[in-house]
Amino acid sequence: MRWSEAHIPTLRDAPADAEAVSHKLLVRGGFIRQLAAGSYTMLPLGQKVRLKVTGIIREEMDAIGGQEMVLPTLHPAEVWKKSERYDLMGENLFKLKDRKGTDLVLGMTEEEIFAMLATELFSYRDLPQIWYQMHTKFRDEPRPKSGLLRVREFTMKDSYTLDIDGPGLDAGFDKHHEAYKRIFARIGLTAIGVQASSGAMGGSESIEFMQRSDAGEDWVVTCENCDYRANIQKAVSTLPEVDDDESSELTRFATPGLRTINALADAHPDIATAERQIKSLVYVVDGEPVIVLLRGDHDLQEQKLMDAIGAADLRASLPEEIRDLLGADPGSLGAVGVEGVRILADPALKGRLGMTTGANEDDWHYKGVDVSRDIDVTQWAELRAITTGETCVECGHSLELWKGIEVGHIFKLGTKYSEAFGAYVQDEDGESRPIIMGSYGIGVERGMAAVVEANHDENGIIWPVSVAPFEVVITVVRVDDEQTRAVAEDLYNKLEGAGTDVLLDDRVERPGVKFADSELIGIPYRITVGPRGVAEGVVELTERRGLEKENVALGEVATTVIDSVGRHRFGI
Repeated sequence: MRWSEAHIPTLRDAPADAEAVSHKLLVRGGFIRQLAAGSYTMLPLGQKVRLKVTGIIREEMDAIGGQEMVLPTLHPAEVWKKSERYDLMGENLFKLKDRKGTDLVLGMTEEEIFAMLATELFSYRDLPQIWYQMHTKFRDEPRPKSGLLRVREFTMKDSYTLDIDGPGLDAGFDKHHEAYKRIFARIGLTAIGVQASSGAMGGSESIEFMQRSDAGEDWVVTCENCDYRANIQKAVSTLPEVDDDESSELTRFATPGLRTINALADAHPDIATAERQIKSLVYVVDGEPVIVLLRGDHDLQEQKLMDAIGAADLRASLPEEIRDLLGADPGSLGAVGVEGVRILADPALKGRLGMTTGANEDDWHYKGVDVSRDIDVTQWAELRAITTGETCVECGHSLELWKGIEVGHIFKLGTKYSEAFGAYVQDEDGESRPIIMGSYGIGVERGMAAVVEANHDENGIIWPVSVAPFEVVITVVRVDDEQTRAVAEDLYNKLEGAGTDVLLDDRVERPGVKFADSELIGIPYRITVGPRGVAEGVVELTERRGLEKENVALGEVATTVIDSVGRHRFGI
């Protein structure tokens, strides 16, 4: 491709609302343009990168026995109602009607449709199967931002394993785990797998692949000493023992105007330090009130609450709902003596004595609370959010908390969808059994953005060779110099003939503009051809990563670049 004929609309300035580095550089580099909030056009450079990413994904999926399909994006709403996800997905699911008034949805994932296709399998001999697609998905994202990192329309590689039993599911899950590690390494990421919540997908186990980045919106907990890794929604830790007093009498005492954990601790440091208080929260879970109890110095991780209850819908109760339920406003709430309401408590409260909690009357609290004696806990569950410096449950060392971008997610779904849609096969004994499914996703455009977040400098993007829009750019310093242009054209033809993805910068522009543009769009290698070098029989070869330069003999540069590109095509 010749730059003079290409559509590469580079910009000097980033969009005013751009915060993420990838958003700024992909727009400035002429890779994407925004149509509407969360909806982007892939310009030619962006599409070239996207196709290279999807090509790598296809290669690795095919290598584990995947078979590619293309499913519809427009689904009958009845399908999603049958799986009970029509309401579960809430406002994230695009819902619409056709001209006949039929309810439809735009698919944000396709477990239901693949389960329906699996009804055409009849015997265990038809299994295992790995089916996948590369297809557009839609999500009515309430706050699209950060360019390609949080959008409403995107390409997902979603794949599905179909097996007769648990060991088969485990094998398919492990194949995807290894394939994902290869995919992310090949496109230039250092993503790691972490334990994750399955959320609305359901299932027994899931792993997220997280790329460390300040642009990420997810928090990950890892151990500095061992392999413990989990996202914040799943992470647990070991807390130090807290010395409790002997059990004492439950006593009600006045706390006028004290409505926060800190205010109560400051006013009564002898009995109500934060770790000796019981934080009482009220939520509406699937339409029913639930009281949630944590230690006063701990915060709730809402996904853990949803997972503990198996909830489809959760929200914090409104003040008027809380008063109707418990008779007091937030800040004076507690669970002592409460009956007829589901009470969930974090294990950090188990067996605790001498605690302080609200008395369900404004401006009054209880002290001397014995949790096992005074509170009828319905369910104990890990509910609290983990913080940096807590102790690893595996080895006892310190935990680190960091931000990351989720670039992939793999789930063991089990039989939820096959049972809902009647995907059964006969086993070896002739018994009918539901197919066991796994689900595996990669967001393609998000992966592109994550690569930019992980590979850039102050000058622009540094694409790995494997996904770069062009592997080499030949920069012609003087296009009006006949000999210089002839040498550049000869190099261009040699590289192109060898299968190298090469861009010839033949624009009538100042060399500084050409250099800046090539660095902005991140082409891995630049060959600079100028009159002086041609006269001396050399060209300047610059590697984008580090911008290291060297003079290479004209007769050797093509071979040097072809060899280097070939070594890096399968990952950096």
